[in-house]
Amino acid sequence: MYNAKAVITGILIFLVLCTSPFWASRTGKDYTKTGIVLPKDEKNCVENRDFMRAEHMRLLNEWRDEALRRENRLYTATDGRKWNISLQNTCLKCHNNYKEFCQKCHVANSVYPYCWTCHIIPGEKNQ
Repeated sequence: MYNAKAVITGILIFLVLCTSPFWASRTGKDYTKTGIVLPKDEKNCVENRDFMRAEHMRLLNEWRDEALRRENRLYTATDGRKWNISLQNTCLKCHNNYKEFCQKCHVANSVYPYCWTCHIIPGEKNQ
């Protein structure tokens, strides 16, 4: 092997580049510590905290499909309670501080949902 130093150097550079996302994430912020301000009465939420943290976007997409495509405006939670399917009139009654709740968590997790292309951001006036 005539270029053993170059080949070994190339392999090392390749390994460093391939594993750099892993090493960078180990020194980054903890995405579970978002600093969001939760509503005072969590028992009034549609589902429990763990479900909402993991599945709220899926739930909102299902709500959109039910309300707009199937004309069903009623959601039955896992505990049997019935809720009006509405982001503006159900969720945003408690989660009404966009900057302290929605935005902090989405920015911390590098998620940029398209909800606000149709819905009015809480606290903003319709222009």
